[in-house]
Amino acid sequence: MIRVLVVEDQRALADALAIAIAAQPDLDCGDAVGTVDEALREAARRPPSVVLMDIHLPGRDGIEGTRLLKAAHPSTRVVVLTADATPDQLARAVTAGASAFLAKHSAFGDILTAIRTTANGKLLVEESTLAARLSEQRWERSGLTRREHEVLALLAQGHGLKVIADRLVLSRHTVRGHVKSVLVKLGAHSQLEAVVTATRLGILPRPTA
Repeated sequence: MIRVLVVEDQRALADALAIAIAAQPDLDCGDAVGTVDEALREAARRPPSVVLMDIHLPGRDGIEGTRLLKAAHPSTRVVVLTADATPDQLARAVTAGASAFLAKHSAFGDILTAIRTTANGKLLVEESTLAARLSEQRWERSGLTRREHEVLALLAQGHGLKVIADRLVLSRHTVRGHVKSVLVKLGAHSQLEAVVTATRLGILPRPTA
């Protein structure tokens, strides 16, 4: 039996998750808690196999909660379930010791999969978030600055210098300079070649069909 502790300050969501999880034949879930301190006390009383952890909580946030729980109970797995499913939060969660990272809008079946997968010692990250993180790491390694990456992404969407300048609140002269820098760093001779190269290298996402 996998014991699950839900840490979520939105009471309605917390109760719904606890009830739905407890209905599973292989999962055991007691009352949900709304803060990290409550989670630490509950874990000390009855260590959970898996903690379903929100990030934005009153007092200590879920990232700090993950770090503290892992320090006190190394065998406990933490599944971060958040409305703020960004690459930066993913990096923070993984660094703190989380075994899984999902958006709150994930299907309940995906949440159950994350609980069962991490209980078996495996890592699980939502594919779209991981792809965004990998893309970010790749453009960082390419030497592009964040602004150059923003310009490149807008070029890939088919926007011209004027639109890019307006979007980023820059002068066209500044945007032109960023484009030249992107071409040099990617070894491209045209904007189109830069976009193609960036897509091939994983710096930009591949277009969907």
